[in-house]
Amino acid sequence: MNTTDGFEDPIGDIPADKARPGAGAARARFGFLGLGLSGRLLLLTVLFVMISEVAIFVPSIANYRLTWLRDRVASGQIAALVLDAAPDKLVPKSLEKELLESVGAMVIATKNKGVRRLMMMSDHPNEVAAHVDIREAPGWGAIRDAFAALFAGDGRTISVVGGNGAGGLIELVLDETPLRRAMFVYSINILSLSLIISAITAALVYFSLNWLLVRPMRRITGAMIRFRQDPEDAKRIIAPGGRGDEIGRAERELAAMQADLADTLQQKARLAALGLAVSKINHDLRNILATAHLISDRLSAVPDPTVQRFVPKLIASLDRAIALCSDTIRYGRAREAPPRRTSVLLAPLADQAAEAAGLAAHPAIEWVNTVEAALRVDADSDQLFRVLMNLMRNSVQALESEPHSYSEQDMVRLSARRDGSVVTMEICDTGPGVPAKARENLFAAFKGSVRPGGSGLGLAIAAEIVRAHGGQLRLLDHALGATFQIVLPDQVVDLKARRGQERAS
Repeated sequence: MNTTDGFEDPIGDIPADKARPGAGAARARFGFLGLGLSGRLLLLTVLFVMISEVAIFVPSIANYRLTWLRDRVASGQIAALVLDAAPDKLVPKSLEKELLESVGAMVIATKNKGVRRLMMMSDHPNEVAAHVDIREAPGWGAIRDAFAALFAGDGRTISVVGGNGAGGLIELVLDETPLRRAMFVYSINILSLSLIISAITAALVYFSLNWLLVRPMRRITGAMIRFRQDPEDAKRIIAPGGRGDEIGRAERELAAMQADLADTLQQKARLAALGLAVSKINHDLRNILATAHLISDRLSAVPDPTVQRFVPKLIASLDRAIALCSDTIRYGRAREAPPRRTSVLLAPLADQAAEAAGLAAHPAIEWVNTVEAALRVDADSDQLFRVLMNLMRNSVQALESEPHSYSEQDMVRLSARRDGSVVTMEICDTGPGVPAKARENLFAAFKGSVRPGGSGLGLAIAAEIVRAHGGQLRLLDHALGATFQIVLPDQVVDLKARRGQERAS
């Protein structure tokens, strides 16, 4: 076995104490100010494609280095075979130099069956700075070594060990500079290809998303801006397209919202105009009612029995009308005054409401009051009177306006019962009932009217008064006519507060 002074035997343990090069993390900041959605999509697409290319580049540069070294080892095996085939295993120095240059190695050595041979060596081999064993499976160490070679600088010498195909080993001592330059060229090619792929991908994504998302969003935004300028103009409501995706759904929902908002604004404008008109009428009506009240006071002095029977009812009706006008002027808002609750006998109050609704003396409609004489309700008597009167008046109008054949004798009936602290009242009639279309907005002003030309205010007012009492007004499902149920709970009394008031008084 040939030996050479100063030649280190690298066919042994590979050093594992190589320092991993530190790498600082650079953070790129994208100023998104001034960029629209399209510009942001373009930048993000380029960024994500470049990140993907980097993830591909890292293992590929390590694989490229190992492939380059394997090619050199294969060339070294061919050179070693040439030397073995020479007579007496001797070749001229010129041929040996030419073989080393073709392989790109400074030293070629083999090891078979524990016997090591130095096949050829240049005149001045450099000191080995790193050892590489290409027999090992590629892993994170290969990636680390690839980047170490890429940034190590020119002139570094490495030792490469591989199998020679006959169960032995072959080792080459190489100058790493050609490998490093080849890796730089490969990196530049990968970078150029990545930029081209990023540009093409970004352009495709940009135009696709601009067509699918950005343009429809601009259309929706423009429709919102135009509608905001005049929300009461129905012509400014967006016309939904025929898309079935999320954009199409957004357009349809926006169109529905704009239509609802336009209707609401028109209704509010109508209510505002109506409120102004009511305020003017109410002012004059209160004066007229005051005059009628003075005249009714004079009628109380007439000794006629019929006059004496009706004058108290007339005065009570005028008092309610005057109080209602005063409350309307005082509050001036679309809500009722807080109820002043007392214990009220329900049966006589219901008879008064039936008389005010034109039901008690109606020639074709029978009024049936089945309420017990001792039943009391904890409520504001005037407001409960208005609730009952509005419901009864609706029943009378329904019986008079629409044909029906449910009963030979038309009837409006009131029943009531007390369950603990809750009183339940039911007003039913034998009329045509409430149409399904009117049930949707039955207790909404200007929407829940059953008869043509009606405003629907009666049911809306009744429902608002019942809610103010903490109760509930609802329509029951019956096959015959219409049945409205009123549920009124008694007022909760704070015993501590009442005792404090009694002590103070």
